[in-house]
Amino acid sequence: MGTALMERGHRCPPPLWSAWALLHARDAVAQLHREYAQAGATVHTTNTFRTRPETLGKSWADIARQAVELARSAVSPGHRVAGSIAPLEDCYRPADSPADPGPRHAALAKVLAEAGVDLLLCETFPHVGEALAAVDAAVQTGVETWVSFTAGPQANLLTPDDIAAGAAKAVQAGAAGVLVNCIPATRTAEFLMPLVDLGVPFGAYANAGHTDDGIGWHPDPDGPDRYADLAMEWVEMGAHLIGSCCGTGPRHIAAIHDRLPRLDKEVP
Repeated sequence: MGTALMERGHRCPPPLWSAWALLHARDAVAQLHREYAQAGATVHTTNTFRTRPETLGKSWADIARQAVELARSAVSPGHRVAGSIAPLEDCYRPADSPADPGPRHAALAKVLAEAGVDLLLCETFPHVGEALAAVDAAVQTGVETWVSFTAGPQANLLTPDDIAAGAAKAVQAGAAGVLVNCIPATRTAEFLMPLVDLGVPFGAYANAGHTDDGIGWHPDPDGPDRYADLAMEWVEMGAHLIGSCCGTGPRHIAAIHDRLPRLDKEVP
């Protein structure tokens, strides 16, 4: 959402990041949700990655609810809306994770659950302890909960072993799906492998990596197909949940969607 908004000329400055658009470009957020639905996506993440009191003040909960409404109103009936719960600090600086994140994650989880999301997505966590605190808070709402870990844009914040250990604990805590995200698409498979035998649906939504990879960040007619080539490798590994993250957009989802019917015929 954030990088796609920026590609379309919206500022999205820190610390609000994509939440800026909830104040200044709501129509653009709704339009992106519609385009992802038209591209073939069936799970749609709310633009609540930065809807916190620290960024939005007293109105934060109302704005988070509006983000849920935007997603719900823009996508097709029967599609699922996933409420995004992100790290409290920078998602690429795990050392900044606070000592007691649970209550703050619980506050957003409660707002999103009451707003009627179909699932809660605790996403882009480079700190296993904070990810587990977010999962616990989300599970306590009674809403289906997924968790997604990140090794970051340089693939160096978590190791595959770290993700394996964190994912196992997340499943024990009640996570119904486990993913990795915002890792360069060309590096994602090695971090996805530890999720294969967890016994729950698993998957990935990667970022476009370095501009030299030719996958995203700028218009490239072949970028979506390059991404889809990698995504099909994840599907062949058994991944059930496939999407895309920073530097990508609806065209990347469409490229994946176009491959899936053929893959269904080719892979037992």
